Amino acid sequence: MVDPAISMRNVSVTFGGRAILRNVSFDVPRGHTLAVMGLSGVGKSTTLRCLVGLQRPDQGEVYIDGQNILEMPAAQLDILRQRIGMVFQMPALFDSLTIGENVAFGLREHAPHLSEQQIERVVAEKLAIVDLQGMAHLYPNQLSGGMQKRASLARTIATDPDVILYDEPTTGLDPILSMVINELICDLQRRLRATSVVVTHDIRGALLVGHQIAMLHQGEFIWMGTPDEFRTTDNPFIVQFREGRVEGPIRVQ
Repeated sequence: MVDPAISMRNVSVTFGGRAILRNVSFDVPRGHTLAVMGLSGVGKSTTLRCLVGLQRPDQGEVYIDGQNILEMPAAQLDILRQRIGMVFQMPALFDSLTIGENVAFGLREHAPHLSEQQIERVVAEKLAIVDLQGMAHLYPNQLSGGMQKRASLARTIATDPDVILYDEPTTGLDPILSMVINELICDLQRRLRATSVVVTHDIRGALLVGHQIAMLHQGEFIWMGTPDEFRTTDNPFIVQFREGRVEGPIRVQ
């Protein structure tokens, strides 16, 4: 694969003697999106924490733009993290700040060269992208759950990150709002050309946003392929997951 923006090499993570990730390796090409699916508790969120340097694996290597983040001094890692956007399961907005102040928060922290007028322009632009124009003055508790999710996306993209990591971005949303968020993720990928990893239980969403689909089971990537391959594979585990069928123990091929 040419010039992957994100790479994991033989990463293993253990908590309390339990293997969470087992020898995980993958590449995400620059500008592409990898959707990671799997049952609860199989290591999906741990994978994201490793990618942003919040979880140090017991073994293996993690590369962002060809740089092994596990070898970086803390100051250099902090600089790299400014180029990584993270979207959490919950909107995680600051209740005491307006939506505009929430979106501007990262800019004020990491872009001191910008004037207030420039920051206001960026905030208005990002809110327009997520269809929240004219709402900068509102507070999070004045928005619906779906609107809060969109506001958190606007905050994430305010700094134009090169890499965006999504941890269950449609959690708690109904199917219609989930598709709105998934379509917005696709739109952001096209606009920003960011490289993304989306952890999700949402099969329809994964097939929409992912250039590649990866299935994580018991800490291992047991299958990876395109959305079309996911739809047609006869892999027993994928068939059960795809069709929502429980026929005895889940089988892995």
